[in-house]
Amino acid sequence: MKENPKFIISGGGTGGHIYPAIAIANELKSRFPKAEILFVGASDKMEMQKVPQAGYPIKGLWIAGIQRKLTLQNALFPLKLASSLLTSFGILKSFKPDVVIGTGGFASGAVLKVASMLGIPTVIQEQNSFPGITNKLLAKKANKICVAYENLERFFPKENMIITGNPVRQDLLSVNDKRSEALDYFKLDTSKQTLLVLGGSLGAKRINQLIAKEIDWLLGQNIQILWQCGKLYFEEYKHFNNKEGVQVLDFVERMDFAYAAADIVISRSGASSVSELAIVGKPVIFIPSPNVAEDHQTKNAQAIVNKQGAVLLKEKELDEQFEGVFQNLLNDKQQQQSLSENIKALALPNATKQIVDEIIKLVKS
Repeated sequence: MKENPKFIISGGGTGGHIYPAIAIANELKSRFPKAEILFVGASDKMEMQKVPQAGYPIKGLWIAGIQRKLTLQNALFPLKLASSLLTSFGILKSFKPDVVIGTGGFASGAVLKVASMLGIPTVIQEQNSFPGITNKLLAKKANKICVAYENLERFFPKENMIITGNPVRQDLLSVNDKRSEALDYFKLDTSKQTLLVLGGSLGAKRINQLIAKEIDWLLGQNIQILWQCGKLYFEEYKHFNNKEGVQVLDFVERMDFAYAAADIVISRSGASSVSELAIVGKPVIFIPSPNVAEDHQTKNAQAIVNKQGAVLLKEKELDEQFEGVFQNLLNDKQQQQSLSENIKALALPNATKQIVDEIIKLVKS
């Protein structure tokens, strides 16, 4: 095996595709310090900021997904697809990677499609219990498909599929040792329980509306709130920073500290969030987004709830049930303990290492 293998990693659009990609890159770099790693993303999406911040170069493609309604974006789609395939061909020919890894999103579709046409080995990392359209199309030609959930044989060729779990940031593996440092970092009151509210990297409109409506009631429960509202909503909700016991953040730079400080978490149930929450093992109320393909967030959350590892509240139930459900959990230390233990039992902390093992096998072969 050569000491400076080359890898292209592609995935983006949301944190759920970007952070697993960065976790894989970090593991590759730790094993092969001289490896060359290049990211490819969509030129107008958040990966163009997040990947360079993590220390890796990235090239952008002019690509976007199909909208569900008639838009100019849809009319441009064939042109964008052709452009991104052509650009991908140029990138692959000049960089000459040993393996190309895709973590989902439309940019990864173009790169992996061209890679398999050129005979370059490809690995797909599918985070969800219900795969996205890009990965379903690419799977037929992929050398290896790393998944996080069981029973995906109906989408992917069984002989190329391996259950690894989702890659997560390695700094989450030791959050329980960081609690006092985390409380200090966020300047939190050590005598109060902390509620952490997460809506995903871009924010979650309905969760933000819920917290804004319930904020005085929540503070009346003698808790403090760390509220990641997302970049799209920060201007609308930042005035709540004037309330004592509330911190509104557009983005959380130190997620390890946010999880370490939390006693209870309210979160969307995107695949990466579910995997992270299993590893940190905090009691969580999942509020799935109903606006995603095949309702996969509800399926992700339900897989945890079926093992008594979380509480699930649907958006349509929030007005009637939220206060009762939250108060019961806040006041029931035994339920908090049992949810923590059960979700932690579902964690797959070695996912990143296992995925990289599979990538390395392809380099060797």
